[in-house]
Amino acid sequence: MTDPTDLNAQQLAYWNGSGAEMWVARQQQMDNALAPVSRAVLAHAAVKPGEVVLDIGCGTGGTVLALADAVGPSGRVIGLDVSAPMIGLARSRAEGRANVSLVLGDAAAHPFEPGSADVLFSRFGVMFFGDPVGAFAHMRQAMKPGGRVAMAVWQPALANAWVRTPLHAVAGIVAIPEATDVGLPGQFAFGDANRVAQIMTAAGFSPPSFTPFTFPMPLGRSVDEAAQRASEFGASGRALGAQPEDVKAAAVAAIRAAFAPHANAEGFVALPGAVWLISATA
Repeated sequence: MTDPTDLNAQQLAYWNGSGAEMWVARQQQMDNALAPVSRAVLAHAAVKPGEVVLDIGCGTGGTVLALADAVGPSGRVIGLDVSAPMIGLARSRAEGRANVSLVLGDAAAHPFEPGSADVLFSRFGVMFFGDPVGAFAHMRQAMKPGGRVAMAVWQPALANAWVRTPLHAVAGIVAIPEATDVGLPGQFAFGDANRVAQIMTAAGFSPPSFTPFTFPMPLGRSVDEAAQRASEFGASGRALGAQPEDVKAAAVAAIRAAFAPHANAEGFVALPGAVWLISATA
């Protein structure tokens, strides 16, 4: 199923269901885990007081709050997300912030004020459009001429050790489905820099630049916790989702063995995460 309308419907269902549940329940944990990425892309954006910023796929609002501090009372931050639970949490966190607007809506179709934004910003929020060229062309219309783009997206899944390690651990226990369409929306859909460049230039942006950024992705406070989480979430979790309990137990044991060498003296497990920091102009 590759029709853009159907793909958008799938993403809307996911981000108002199980996807949102995990992020809302673990908001503080996820903010802490991704704090190095947030700091990096915020520095990349170099937002100035008085600017208008669009935060695309703003989720539970952590980056919205940081951007609001950067633009100050004379600026404005507009955060958009398709997830009602996540926007609901973001609104509660931003209560009293006069320079913040939080919108439940699809950035690919939202009626932005034309030519109003100085910065198009996103931390992991732009990889889910059914028609990415159309979405970026629509968002570009909201930007001032020469407006800046600053985004963080994941590099390919296998470039991320936190994904690759548990996948390799369970590969002898369950079949790991191979990606058949790199154009499908999803967590790693913008991993191919050449494809992203084609999308953005087709949408009317300048040829983007890609700065690699790596950080330690926290996986658990112990090897057992990290292995259990990896068996329930992410690519390895999806591979194990429909498996019987004995297969899942064997997979958890294999992941635990793969994670054990990466635990620090306190048992905490982290593995490298690989991100692209993307810059362009409208």
